[in-house]
Amino acid sequence: MTTVERPETEGTVEGTDIPIVDWNPNGGPLRYAGDSVLWYNQLRDLHPDVIRSTVGPRGFWVVNDGAMMREIFQRPDVFSNRGGGWFDPEPSYQWIPEHLDPPVHTKWRQLLSPYFSPQRINAMEGTLRQRAADLVLTLKDQGGCDYVKDFSAVFPTTVFLDLFGVPTSELRQFMAWEDEILHSPLSEEGYAIATRAMNDVTAMFAELITEKRATPGDDILSHAVGWEIDGRPVTDDELTSFSLLMYMAGLDTMTNELAYSTYHLANHPDDRQRLLDDPSLWPTAIEEFLRFYPIVTPGRLVVRDVEVNGCPFKKGDVVTLPIPNCNRDPEEFADADKVIIDREGNNHIGFGAGPHRCLGSHLARREMKLGLEEWHKVIPHYRIPEGAEVPEHIGMQIGIVSLPLEW
Repeated sequence: MTTVERPETEGTVEGTDIPIVDWNPNGGPLRYAGDSVLWYNQLRDLHPDVIRSTVGPRGFWVVNDGAMMREIFQRPDVFSNRGGGWFDPEPSYQWIPEHLDPPVHTKWRQLLSPYFSPQRINAMEGTLRQRAADLVLTLKDQGGCDYVKDFSAVFPTTVFLDLFGVPTSELRQFMAWEDEILHSPLSEEGYAIATRAMNDVTAMFAELITEKRATPGDDILSHAVGWEIDGRPVTDDELTSFSLLMYMAGLDTMTNELAYSTYHLANHPDDRQRLLDDPSLWPTAIEEFLRFYPIVTPGRLVVRDVEVNGCPFKKGDVVTLPIPNCNRDPEEFADADKVIIDREGNNHIGFGAGPHRCLGSHLARREMKLGLEEWHKVIPHYRIPEGAEVPEHIGMQIGIVSLPLEW
């Protein structure tokens, strides 16, 4: 684990005790698994509610208090989803429905909800479990692997391809684009790489949409070409934007949640043995992994002046909401910095909160459960090789770059 240094303060916001810091979410030393959470949690040491960073074209607020974060998530009329990235506060592109606010956002959610309902996920379970089981069996006799590259990135990508009716021959290309979009450094060069990859994915989806209109199948995209919003057909541009968002939202999130869960169990064999002895603990363990290893740091754009907890948000301000700070807030959770796999009353916000709470949460939980169960049926005992490094990346999401395992 690297040493995560506390940032230096540069004064306070006028009329408040809120510290101003030169704090870059993409800065600092190379991080190893777990350091990114410390990178965020250190800001709570400076101020329990919020701090102000001078980095980026406008600077931005970082909310540290869990209750304050939950309130902001619930107020899309003030804290808009149409922007809010500290590096690109008001992007020229639009991800549907991520960059939409109610009521338009609500209409898209209503169209999408049936595809991610518990009933639909239950019907998919057999296929999902078989995909996970087949993938583990290809690795069993190797005696080791890079869990990220060989399992946790592959399994959710195959699920996405099924949902959208994309040929499995596109698997590796999809994974390469995903890496460039979500893992490029938050810099001008990295932004150019990510933009080029997004353009490539968008072009691919545009071709696929044309094919689905001509020869529809039984998949989300085939159904989506017939959707209507406010009585008019959705456009091809809206469909490509929607497809791009679903692609990004559904792949890297699961890749990293599976990786952090397995990283934890590799380092905590007692927890792993409890789950092997009592598989009924998997659901509560997964909720605890989602709480303890959150990977998303959403942003919001302030659309009118407002004060929350003494913080003077102004129209046009960017607000960063690091879910790690809420999910490990000692005011929200007892023993917040400990993984307790049978934790009760686990009201975490690993899937966000408010109108934009993750639509795919039921699918995500099921993918985690089936992926972890099938892995441990076949490879119950494993370890991180002595001396091996487990580096993290940050950017649009927190994640493990590589997780070497041996057995």
